[in-house]
Amino acid sequence: MLLREVDYARPATVEEAVSLLAAHEGARALAGGQTLVNVMKARAAAPDVLVDLVDLAELRTIGFSSDGLLEIGAMVTYTQLVGSSEVEVARPILAEVAATIADVQVRNRGTVGGNVCVSDPTNHLPPLLVVLDASFTIRGSGGERVVPADEFFVGVYMTAVGEGELLTKISVPPASDTGDGFSGVTIGKHGTYVVDAAATVSGEGARIAIGCVAATPVRATEMEERLAGGDFSEDAVREAAKGLGASLDPPSDVHGSADYRRSLAETSAVRAVLQAVERRKR
Repeated sequence: MLLREVDYARPATVEEAVSLLAAHEGARALAGGQTLVNVMKARAAAPDVLVDLVDLAELRTIGFSSDGLLEIGAMVTYTQLVGSSEVEVARPILAEVAATIADVQVRNRGTVGGNVCVSDPTNHLPPLLVVLDASFTIRGSGGERVVPADEFFVGVYMTAVGEGELLTKISVPPASDTGDGFSGVTIGKHGTYVVDAAATVSGEGARIAIGCVAATPVRATEMEERLAGGDFSEDAVREAAKGLGASLDPPSDVHGSADYRRSLAETSAVRAVLQAVERRKR
């Protein structure tokens, strides 16, 4: 289906982009366009103005802040993430997960900012960024604000980015005595997940988040509490995961029933934690 007529703007600076978004109530930021253009074709979204961020080079950088955080610009593509030496040093799990998203064409166009701002429950990055304790810098006409990952994802297709605001970067603490893991079951080799789980393990315990079972990533807090003692043996991890599925209320669809997703949640959480434990040992 062809796109309906829409006004198009291509700002040269972040400030200009924010001004355009604030000036038009029906404006939407266009990043890689891998999701937005398709939903517009399906008439599921009908913005009055598209604000194309393609010329904003400052949003395509990966580097480190003065306090050592890994900073990823909102317009960084999955391919950039995969090939980044900074990501490899600070948090290689980000590149590993990005490398499994869809296909080469999507990875070349799709952006990190677009992935998280769409807030699709089946997207790869939201649960991972939650367990990595990431923070999101949002710029509006009134200045910048920083939102932690636990508060960024509000609902299906809803985030903390408000009208007239723009996500500019994502900051991630580098690994320190830490191991990260990600596991799940996909629909086909490069498809979306039926259920996924992300985990990070350190001397302070574990952080675990489950994706595809609710509108936003779900922290497995009871499992985290059971692992707080620091016993990360396989038996202890499996025991800690018991009951996780029963605490969830996932949807049923053509790809899996609610009970199937509950079972996958426990299995994926165990695998993600054990993967994180093994990587921490290295």
